[in-house]
Amino acid sequence: MQVSGMPLLKVPFKKQTKVVFEDDESGPNTRALTRARKEQERHLQANNKEFNEKFEYVNNAIRTSKYNFFTFLPLNLFEQFQRVANAYFLFLLVLQLIPQVSSLSWYTTVVPLVLVLSMTGVKDAIDDMYRHESDKQLNNQPVLVLVNGMIKEEKWMNIKVGDIIKLQNNDSVTADVLLLSSSEPCSLTYIETAELDGETNLKVRQALTVTSNLGDNLEKLNTFKGEVRCEPPNNKLDEFKGILIYENEKYPLDNEKMLLRGCTIRNTDWCYGLVIYAGHDTKLMQNSGKTIFKRTNIDHLMNVLVFWIFLFLAGMCCILAIGHGIWDNQKGYYFQIYLPQKEKFSAPGVSTFLIFWSYLIILNTVVPISLYVSVEIIRLGNSFYINWDRKMFYIPYNTPAQAHTTTLNEELGQIQYVFSDKTGTLTQNIMVFIKCSINGRSYGDVYDMTGQKMEITEETEKVDFSYNKLADPKFSFYDKSLAEAVKKGDIMVHLFFLSLSLCHTVMSEEKEEGELVYQAQSPDEEALVTAARNFGFVFHSRTSETITVIEMGVTKVYKLLAILDFNNVRKRMSVIVQTPKGKVILFCKGADTIIWELLHSTCRFLQDVTMEHLDEFAGDGLRTLAVAFRELDEETFQRWSRKHYEASISLEDREEKLGLVYEEIEKDMMLLGATAIEDKLQDGVPETITILSKANINLWVLTGDKQETAVNIAYACNMLSDDMDDVFIINAKDSSMVLQELRSARNKMKPGSLLETDPVTAFLTRAKRKNFIMPEEVATGSFGLVINGHSLAHALEKNMEVELLRIACMCKSVICCRVTPLQKAQVVELVKKYKQVVTLAIGDGANDVSMIKAAHIGVGLSGQEGMQAVLASDFSFAQFRFLQRLLLVHGRWSYLRMCKFLRYFFYKNFAFTLVHFWYGFFSGFSAQTIYDEWFIAFYNLVYTSLPVLAMTLFDQDVNDLWSLRFPELYEPGQYNLYFNKKEFVKCIIYGIYSSLVLFFVPYGSTYNSVQSSGKDISDYQSFALIVQTSLLVVATVQVGLETAYWTTVNQFFIWGSLILYFSLMFLLYSDGLCLLFPHTFRFLGTARNSLIQPQVWLTILLTVVLCVLPVAVYRFLQMELLPTKVDKVLRKIHECMKYPLPPPPRVRLRRTSSRRSAYAFAHQYGFGALITSGKNMKSRAKFGFGDNFSSYK
Repeated sequence: MQVSGMPLLKVPFKKQTKVVFEDDESGPNTRALTRARKEQERHLQANNKEFNEKFEYVNNAIRTSKYNFFTFLPLNLFEQFQRVANAYFLFLLVLQLIPQVSSLSWYTTVVPLVLVLSMTGVKDAIDDMYRHESDKQLNNQPVLVLVNGMIKEEKWMNIKVGDIIKLQNNDSVTADVLLLSSSEPCSLTYIETAELDGETNLKVRQALTVTSNLGDNLEKLNTFKGEVRCEPPNNKLDEFKGILIYENEKYPLDNEKMLLRGCTIRNTDWCYGLVIYAGHDTKLMQNSGKTIFKRTNIDHLMNVLVFWIFLFLAGMCCILAIGHGIWDNQKGYYFQIYLPQKEKFSAPGVSTFLIFWSYLIILNTVVPISLYVSVEIIRLGNSFYINWDRKMFYIPYNTPAQAHTTTLNEELGQIQYVFSDKTGTLTQNIMVFIKCSINGRSYGDVYDMTGQKMEITEETEKVDFSYNKLADPKFSFYDKSLAEAVKKGDIMVHLFFLSLSLCHTVMSEEKEEGELVYQAQSPDEEALVTAARNFGFVFHSRTSETITVIEMGVTKVYKLLAILDFNNVRKRMSVIVQTPKGKVILFCKGADTIIWELLHSTCRFLQDVTMEHLDEFAGDGLRTLAVAFRELDEETFQRWSRKHYEASISLEDREEKLGLVYEEIEKDMMLLGATAIEDKLQDGVPETITILSKANINLWVLTGDKQETAVNIAYACNMLSDDMDDVFIINAKDSSMVLQELRSARNKMKPGSLLETDPVTAFLTRAKRKNFIMPEEVATGSFGLVINGHSLAHALEKNMEVELLRIACMCKSVICCRVTPLQKAQVVELVKKYKQVVTLAIGDGANDVSMIKAAHIGVGLSGQEGMQAVLASDFSFAQFRFLQRLLLVHGRWSYLRMCKFLRYFFYKNFAFTLVHFWYGFFSGFSAQTIYDEWFIAFYNLVYTSLPVLAMTLFDQDVNDLWSLRFPELYEPGQYNLYFNKKEFVKCIIYGIYSSLVLFFVPYGSTYNSVQSSGKDISDYQSFALIVQTSLLVVATVQVGLETAYWTTVNQFFIWGSLILYFSLMFLLYSDGLCLLFPHTFRFLGTARNSLIQPQVWLTILLTVVLCVLPVAVYRFLQMELLPTKVDKVLRKIHECMKYPLPPPPRVRLRRTSSRRSAYAFAHQYGFGALITSGKNMKSRAKFGFGDNFSSYK
């Protein structure tokens, strides 16, 4: 029904047209494309497997695992032998198999080497088994496929290009398919693309008219022989080009006809699709990135250090070999009877050559293989701490934190850049209506009896909506005065909620009687309609011509006359309806800055009052929206409707003309009020971002969501604020404009940086693009950067990427919106390429997988967007706020422990090994060991391993609470201050000094010495006992000095190792063993005879003091004279522990901002044209207007 003479206004929907091209010479019998050759064009035919198999397209199976049964051993060994140390020990093993060279048994190397390779291999195999299980679960999901005219259930992995599959409501799309037909009118299909771009908004796809006629007729579908020619597989999510050839006609195909893998079917009973891309050719998998073998910075440093050590070792062996050659020529003849060889080598070089390799074996303990065993144990232990952390356990999801790898723990303590997704990572994907302003009164706050505003908590009493049977039980509101105003019949309040129930493009579905389900293109709209629903104005259903609303229990039908749809320029939308009483009313909602200009002059006072409320809402980080209306007389509307019709059928500049017509009617409106919606952040997100910022960690948000939405969240998280000097928005369309905007921003951030005299600019001009590291730059103020996907695509080009990076790194916050999954990975790779920093990526959806794989550390959130991100990640948990604990507690402790371990391990082994070097000068360079062989075997394996493992598994300089309260403690890891090349050289120097003391002090004290009985004590065995005992005590004391947190376990292992040493020494040097096995146990009675001498104990004490004193003095003077920033913080913490400070007040972070954001207008174009066209409406029973509409008739 319509007003006499007034046409129903419908915005024309874009019609499909047939396109006929010239015949293409290439036909079905052209050469088959093979996978070995790059695919130039995809050519397929529906229901023709023989034709499609010629092209060898991949099937739909997905494989994310790295190994299979046959490739595991060679590939895993290849990866492990990329570690220089493993290759080094394999080389030593070969040497030990040569009898003329080896002075140690071969099994002393092969056993620990096999142990290390086995432990690492088992760990890698377990990790890959989980990937296989995930692949199996995904590949074995069922899908309905058309086979010989019948619908058959098949596994995902068996789907091939050219198959026709059937998808049902809430199904995940199996592959990239061309939509053929659906249950909805005009073959529309509604989809959710959260797995692809992070958006939960409802999107619509429409099949070609020629295929929509196939419907669900299996006979027609089975005989469908359409051919598709399209572009080869690529990663462009928002683009598809191709043609469908059917019945000698050609039809253009674009992205609006495609259902991509990762989408979810919504609000559609069924649809059929033709598989275009399958498996790894799908756009989702093309964006997922490549699984890479991740190694930490310490691993890379260790490779370099092992190479240095090898050169150092080779140098020592050369010196000793040359010394042996000289000694052999000058004095060797006199000792011929004592040498192993029965006859002297004819060539002097042969003996020298063999001695070189003998010393190489003896001195190899500068890098013992036990180092790598210990490193793996430490990493495994610290991984268990993450898994066991109850403070990272999320009770609602019953989800613990998990370390999926054990090789990256210490790198968690070195993060400088965090790249985060937005939707589902920072936010909960939930929009909540929590406040509003109606007719100059603010609603939403709760006050006590004295009139003081109360904080709303879980215990706060909610508004009782039991009077409304159609209320959404999940909706919560706390201000009872608004419900009372509705019940009292306040006209303005009723009009306000009526506006919210009518002015939208939401679709409704009544699954059961009284159970309404809303499908909205924007979550903001759903929140507003749900609020109106709970307060008694229930949007029930719609057709292309009517909207049915149940007002306070009474069903009313409003005639939909026009939808004035919104876009990102208008920032508002309006509907014109005719009430049951015949009145024509325009309802409008939009950004307050836009609505303010369209209000009637009589609203000035109400504007001022509402503006105060909007400022308050904005200060709380809420997303605001102004609501207004205008009552139209019939003559005005008739005149406007004719203009609207003329504009809507215009062939030129239709959008511009429609915009001008809209402005004619959207004026002189009366203000109703404003809404305030909270885009609910995950708990603790603003606080976590603040703490990470204090820890000098930069956070960049990379999201597929819209610019408006992303900026809103950035303000709500305090990443952006009004306190910033400027927020640059890069939104250009071409490369030249992007470059111009970037340079303009840089010049403002750092004046003079465009000049060639600027140091960084001059450096970049000289630097080679592939090798340089970007110098640090500091901006003159606080800035933010927002850049969209189109501009980012240009900015990531080779000639512009450095420009982008310079600006982004000077900004406090960076927001990249509308980016594809691949662009997320490219941004991460850009930072890794030019900045010597450790990066972390965190996300919860399949669209984050490529970013997670690209970063040094990948963190997956087990959220609402599936498990793909978790499966691809190195660590996972349920909430973003746990990131601060992962980095500032577990990461910092892991880095600190690993650095302490490496410093200590290199020190003790250099001290241990270099004593052999000094002894060579006094033993004729004969490659004789100074220590007992059993001491050599047990030194790293038993005596010194357990104390250092206890320290590196339990040590902590401060507890977790202080670590979080003082984020500054995290900075040393970012600059790798605790273990680097400089620290390594210090360890070598200290080890050389200790070895000199360990050798020459006992040598000097026992030289020509005798016991009180007159017996000589300067024999080889007594000297070896003194040296090795002094060494072990020094190493144990050094562990004590390094330990900051003493536990029972530390005490047990430190004292236990000394007790074990003396116990084993008396056992191994006992008469019984030495008499039973004289060739194995040669130190007969040495311990009993030597340790009863006071001189021996004094020598050991003097040696220990001389070794430990320098490091103790150095640390004391450093703390007193040159304390580091961390030293000062630790001193402050110790003072606080003596005189506790009151706990910091827990206040809600509130951003003070005058910036107000409209409700996102999250979709660029609305559903208005689609609704008024009627194409999305299923056939429904006609509604009667009832008694309330009798006057209209």
